[in-house]
Amino acid sequence: MGKKLLQQRAGRGGINFRSPSWRRVSKAKIPNIEGEHIGKVIDIVHNPGTNAPLALIKLDDGTKFYVPSVQGLVVGQKIQIGKNAAISNGNIVEVGNVPEGTIISNIEKTRGDGGKFARSAGTYGVVVGKTGDKVLVKLSSEKIAQVSSNARAIVGVVAGGGVTEKPLLKAGNNYWKYKVKAKKWPHVRGVAMNAVSHPHGGGLHQSVSRPSTVSRNAPPGRKVGHIAARRTGRKEGA
Repeated sequence: MGKKLLQQRAGRGGINFRSPSWRRVSKAKIPNIEGEHIGKVIDIVHNPGTNAPLALIKLDDGTKFYVPSVQGLVVGQKIQIGKNAAISNGNIVEVGNVPEGTIISNIEKTRGDGGKFARSAGTYGVVVGKTGDKVLVKLSSEKIAQVSSNARAIVGVVAGGGVTEKPLLKAGNNYWKYKVKAKKWPHVRGVAMNAVSHPHGGGLHQSVSRPSTVSRNAPPGRKVGHIAARRTGRKEGA
């Protein structure tokens, strides 16, 4: 008696396939506040499922919020927030007041969205020009993003860069890496399974051994392979 296919188990909605709702990442944004403020970094915490640490900042009025931490930020450091904030590491500034060539991260596209660009570990943007009420920012992907001049950003590079270069060394580390992201690992090929476990399984060698195209309306246990393929085979001249 075989098991249900992976996509059937995922579609059922069990706990192993649900997206973790307890992450802090969705809350790690610049708060929509006006005026000048002084804040203090009271903690730097790990954010499950991501490589970039988060900085917990407490403002002078008692407001607390998380933002992606930048390299060099330390617990106890004072940061400035507002239009007249100094262009120094960790401060939250308006992009329109930043000189060209400055490295920034957690960049808002429009004022108040909390940050849209350069939020993952090791990423940053560089201010390359200003046109009217827009500021041109070159991202790590080499793309140029246009953001509002009154949008805000954090000065510095997001911390945690280079962590992916560290070797995993053993399968257990890879297991926990995907565990916090609700991704099923390891992923086994259908042709490597027994015939009872997958439509592509069985046989004396690892081959589908039959056309792998299936109908769009195929039942869940059969719907694997090239689903509703427009065409098959090699293209002429390829």
